[in-house]
Amino acid sequence: MGQFAVIGLGRFGSATSLELMRQGHSVLGIDADDKAVDRHADQLTRAAIADVTDQNALAELGLDGYDAVLVAIGEELQASLVCVVHLKAMGARNIWVKATSRAHHLILGKLGVARIIHPEEEMGIRIAQTLSYPMVEDYIPLGNGEFVVQIEASEQLEGRTLGGTLGSGETTIRTLAVKRRTETTVHPPEEFVLRAKDTLILFGQLHDLKMAAPKLS
Repeated sequence: MGQFAVIGLGRFGSATSLELMRQGHSVLGIDADDKAVDRHADQLTRAAIADVTDQNALAELGLDGYDAVLVAIGEELQASLVCVVHLKAMGARNIWVKATSRAHHLILGKLGVARIIHPEEEMGIRIAQTLSYPMVEDYIPLGNGEFVVQIEASEQLEGRTLGGTLGSGETTIRTLAVKRRTETTVHPPEEFVLRAKDTLILFGQLHDLKMAAPKLS
């Protein structure tokens, strides 16, 4: 179980906090607005009202001991940047920050945070991918054009083999696993026989995954 701190309990920060809690982690939620803190106090491990531009207030929270700190402050650019500077000075190890503009992103890059997040942009890309390839239930970009995707086998794949469906040795696509109800077969062979509604976890180049998409839908 990890320990995470989320600074800013607006829509993005509160949604992230609650999902971390659902996954079994410990979450400290922080906001300068007492109403926002009161709204989520019973849902989080701990909640605190604090002015995050005050270095002493941040120091009292002991954020340098957390696995990661997410700065999810909304439109207040100055508050976000001052908070990050204080966190860096305190020795916080893993700082993730929500950026609201290109200028915000540029400055955060200079400050050397672990990751800069653009929630609306990243969600827009994900939605576009889902609209383009509705058979893909989820995906993870790995860089260099490589993706891990999760696809549910359609009715037309019933009884077909993996090799016959994806092409034996013809692409860079690799099947990492096939999930069937409560059973998971890791690195299944090409002779593996598919059933409708099997969940395929595939790895490969985006180009090859796009070419294979019509075979799976």
